[in-house]
Amino acid sequence: MNAQNTAPNQTLDVQQQSVVTISALTAVGNIEGLKRQLNIGLEAGLTINEIKEVLVQLYAYCGFPRSLNAINAFMAVLEERKANGINDIQGRETSAIDNTVNKYTAGKQNLQKLTGIEEKELKGANAFAPAIDAFLKEHLFADIFNRDVLTFQQRELTTVAALASITGVEPQLQAHIGMGMNTGLTKTQLVQAFDLIEKHIGTEQALLAKETLSKVIAAR
Repeated sequence: MNAQNTAPNQTLDVQQQSVVTISALTAVGNIEGLKRQLNIGLEAGLTINEIKEVLVQLYAYCGFPRSLNAINAFMAVLEERKANGINDIQGRETSAIDNTVNKYTAGKQNLQKLTGIEEKELKGANAFAPAIDAFLKEHLFADIFNRDVLTFQQRELTTVAALASITGVEPQLQAHIGMGMNTGLTKTQLVQAFDLIEKHIGTEQALLAKETLSKVIAAR
């Protein structure tokens, strides 16, 4: 997958478009549509390990059932392609993670890179339920985000696409749109992503996502 894009009018390339649609369809559990998009993603040059990494990360945002169903669908797609004589590229494995580093600290640092905000004290839900704060930092933003098969930008694109596809998560979508823009995702790319949401998920979700994007931009 391509590295971080920073040009103001940069559009999504074909691999990024596939990440959006794969993430969105996984989030809503549309397996038949997902299988079609998995084939398109592989044809666009996504490696097996890149797609696996997207599907694994999504469990943090749409749950183990959706993620596991998507992984099983991906296995079926690969088996069918192999039976048809198509040999897809496995891709690089994640580098070894330094387990000597405190995971909470590592996760906090990653989160601060994404948000651009130094956290001086716990607030809101994290202060009310410190266990969720620990799980978010130690597992999501350390264990998962430190896996380098995907960049932070690619992980945020995955997350934004999933959150834009499901209902009732506007605060989290707003936060991750901001994080995505901090990694270099542009307004143009995000609008294009939400156009794909409209095509594959529905108009209502796409409009809500675009409204949320407008709020993020207005606050920056």
